[in-house]
Order: sequence, then C-alpha cells, then structure tokens
Amino acid sequence: MKRYSLRGEGGPFEHVDDSIPDDGRTPVGIEQLVQQLKETADKLIRDQANRGDVKLLSTALKELRYAFKVFAPYRQRRKVTVFGSARLAADHAAYAQAVEFSRRMAEARFMVITGAASGIMEAGHVGAGRENSIGVNILLPFEQDANAVIAGDAKLMHLKYFFTRKLLFVKESDAIALFPGGFGTLDEGFDVLTLIQTGKSHLFPIVMIDEPGGDYWKQWKHYVEEVLLKRGMISPPDMALFKVTDSVDDAVAEIVNFYRVYHSMRYVDGYLVLRLQHALPEPLLEKIRAEFADIVESGTFELTAALPAEANDMHLATLPRLCFRFDRKNLGRLRILVDTINREG
Repeated sequence: MKRYSLRGEGGPFEHVDDSIPDDGRTPVGIEQLVQQLKETADKLIRDQANRGDVKLLSTALKELRYAFKVFAPYRQRRKVTVFGSARLAADHAAYAQAVEFSRRMAEARFMVITGAASGIMEAGHVGAGRENSIGVNILLPFEQDANAVIAGDAKLMHLKYFFTRKLLFVKESDAIALFPGGFGTLDEGFDVLTLIQTGKSHLFPIVMIDEPGGDYWKQWKHYVEEVLLKRGMISPPDMALFKVTDSVDDAVAEIVNFYRVYHSMRYVDGYLVLRLQHALPEPLLEKIRAEFADIVESGTFELTAALPAEANDMHLATLPRLCFRFDRKNLGRLRILVDTINREG
C-alpha cells in the first residue's frame, strides 16, 4: 500500500458518518443528491403510490431535515445518548446514577442526548445541564411530555416516528449509555448492538449502567452469556462490544478512553481507515500485525497519512491513519483492536 501525504489544517472533531464502505467512485455532490430526491418524489406520482405511503415519506423527510439542521451547529462536539425508563422517579438510585454520569460526561465536553421525557431521560439532562443537552422527543399519547430542563429549548425536537428518532440517536452519537428501562430501552440496546455487530454503524462504546449494587444489566448479561453466546447465536468477541458496570467512574472511563488514541473511521477504496490522535509506535504496529491478522482480508496493517480520497475531510487531514483491508465481518475483534490501540498506543 502506498504511503500518502495530504497537507491541510487540522481542526476540532466533527462527526461524519463514514462507516459505510465507499465504492471508489467520485462522490456525488449535494445538488445532485437533492435532485435525486426530487426525482424519487416525482416517481411516487408515476407509481400511483397511495396517500398513506406518501404521507409517511413526507413526514419522515421533514422530520429528518429539521433534525439535521438542529444538530448541525454541534457537529464538533462529541455526544453520548442516554437511554432508560421514563417511569423511574427522582428518588430512585438509578436516577441519581444517571444524573452523576451525565454531569461527568458534560465535564468531559460531551453533550447528552436523551428522549427528552421524564425519568432517566430527565436525569440525563439534569446532570448535563440545559446548555449541554439535546432532546429527541417522540409524540405519544402518554409519558412523553418534555422534561423541564429541555422544554422550550431550540435543541429539542418532536418526532412522530420511532424509526427517524432511532436513526438520529445512532447517527449523531459517539457513545451510548443505557440505564434500567422497559421494552424501549432494551430495544434501543439491541438495536445499536446489531448495527455495530453488522457494520451498519460507526464503531462507538456502549455501556450498560446499573445503580450501585444493582443487577438489572447483570441479569441481562447473564442471559446473553447463557443463551445467546452458549447457543452460538453470537461470537465470543461480540461480548467486547459492550460493558456492564455499576460504577460511574468505570462508565465514564470506558467512553472517554475509547477516544484516547482512536478518533474515527471510514472506508476508502476497499481499505478501512482508522484515524488516530497520534501515530503508533513501531512495536505496537508489529504486535497488531501479528495478533489481528485474522481480520485482514489481504495485505497487512499500514500507518499512513490521509489518503487522497479523504480530501473532503480537511479538518482531519493532519491525523495519522492505520489502514488495512478489513474482512467486514469480525466487528467484535475490531473493537478489541481499538481497545488495544487505546491501551498501548
């Protein structure tokens, strides 16, 4: 593999969803993409789509367009999404744990995204404070009035559909924190695990946080180990995709340390490119080549500068890269690789 150089000004972090493989073709411009949207909309008339289908598409598109506009000014801030029950009162130990966790994440310069309602969602915003909070509310006939911290804020969005809300939670997040909750919390947890395990999302840390001495997520992990893992429904490295803890210190460290050396990732011309905060020492590179050869489709790991195809990411131009032809299957092993880089790099 060639060693490229690309000069440019480095800048603060900006979240870019580059986890889906590139096909090597010249990127299509924004105007062309918008034209494709218009052409697709016109085809609905040609297809004689029914009113319900068109209304669904129209509402989803309007929701996403507005949400992208709201998130845009904060793309240079890392964010953690907090999930958990809307039914837990302020005197519950899990509520206090969520407040403390979110306060600590705000101190680490993370913004906190929640569903904006009561319970754990409110606790996340109480801990982070209004300035560092973003709300993605869902319109329901019950339980979903915006909490007092985020109500009336310009960073509060109200969405009709769960699927648009789910997309935003994952697309805009750099970490996920799950506290005890009901069907919705478990749904979000399995959803993000599935997206990462299948390579449909960028890689980020997922922490399940119990109250001190609590066993909600311990019981969940027991089920995963005894049923999913033992029956071969998941692979042993998949267990590295998440962390269960009842310690705020451990939860915060899991997220913050994930970005100690690792910065972000994207696919370029068949290569997985891991952007790093600084170059890796040669002994660590050799260790990686030996211990992680199983996830390389061909060739080996190479330290490079930014590749020519990354020229649109000028704010990341000065970051060194670790490039290799990833097999795009072993995402658990990829997470272990990132943990090794952060621990020893």
